[in-house]
Amino acid sequence: MVNTLTSVTTEREHGPHSTGAAADDDRGPARRRRQAVVAYLFLAPTLLFFAVFLFLPLGFALLLSLSHWTGFDLGDIDPAGLDNFAGLFADGSTFLTPILTNTLLFALGTVALTLAGSVLVAVCIDRLRFQGLWRTLYFLPIVTTVVAVGNVWKYMYEPGGLVNGVLNALGLGSVAFLQDPDTALPSVVVVQAWASVGSAILVLTAGLKSIPESYYEAAALDGAGPVTVFWKITLPLLRPSLLFVCVTQFLTGLQSFALIIVMTKGGPGDATNVAALEMYRQAFSYGDWGTASAAAFVLFLVVLVVTLAQLWFFRRKGEDA
Repeated sequence: MVNTLTSVTTEREHGPHSTGAAADDDRGPARRRRQAVVAYLFLAPTLLFFAVFLFLPLGFALLLSLSHWTGFDLGDIDPAGLDNFAGLFADGSTFLTPILTNTLLFALGTVALTLAGSVLVAVCIDRLRFQGLWRTLYFLPIVTTVVAVGNVWKYMYEPGGLVNGVLNALGLGSVAFLQDPDTALPSVVVVQAWASVGSAILVLTAGLKSIPESYYEAAALDGAGPVTVFWKITLPLLRPSLLFVCVTQFLTGLQSFALIIVMTKGGPGDATNVAALEMYRQAFSYGDWGTASAAAFVLFLVVLVVTLAQLWFFRRKGEDA
C-alpha cells in the first residue's frame, strides 16, 4: 500500500513518463545522428550521380570558359581570363548576329506556333469522342526520333517533294524552303512546332479537364458565345498549363540542335545556325573548347533570364486577374 501511494505521488509530481522522457532526451542526439547517417547513405547514390554527371562537368566547363584548350591534353589548358567571352561579342564575330539572334527567333517561333496549334487542337479534342485516340495520334511525333522527323520533312521540302507538289498543284509555284536564307529558318521552326504540339496537347487537355463545367453552364445561361467563353473562361483558367508549355517549349527551342543539324547543318550560310550548333562546331570541328564553353554559359544566362521573365509575366497576369 505504501509503495502504491509512493508511485502515485511520484507520477503526480513528475508525470507518468518522466523517466522514459529523460531517457529519450539522453538518447536524442545519438538517435538523430544515426538517422542522419542512414539518410545520407540512402542519398549517397543520387548525390554521387549529380556530382559526377552535373557538378563536375559544370565546374570543368566553367574552367574551360576561362581557358584555352584544344581538347586533347589536360596539361595544355592555358588561362585566358575573359578573352573567350570577349571574343564572342567582338567585331566580326557571328555569335551575337546571326547565331544568338537565330536562336531567339527559333525559340519564339516554336513557342508561338506550338501554343497556337496546341490550344486550338486541345479545345477541339475536348469536344470530340474518342479523345484518347486523338491524343495518341497527335503524340506520335514525340516518340519518333528527331533524325527520322528531320529527314522526312527534309525530303518533303525538296523541290520535287510533297509540299512543293501541293503548291504547284495550287498554281503557287515551288519554294526553295531549305535552300533560301529567307525561308530556311521558318521552315525548320514549322517542323519543330509540329513535333512539339503533341506534348503540349497532353498538358492542355489535362488543364481543360480541370476547369469546372459549372463555369460554362453559367456562361451559356448568360448568353455568352463560343468566342467570349474561350477568351473569358478557357484561356484565363488555362494559365498554369500555358505557362508550363511556354517555358518548356522555349527552353527546348533555345537548346535545339539535332533537328537543325539533320535538316540544314546550319545553312545556307549561317541562316539556321543556332547557339547549340555553334558550340558543337567550336568544340568538335575547330577544337576551341574555351569558346564553346563560353558560348554555353552565355546561352545558360539567356535561358535563365527568359525563364524568369516568363514566370514574372504570368505571375503578374495572375495577380491582375
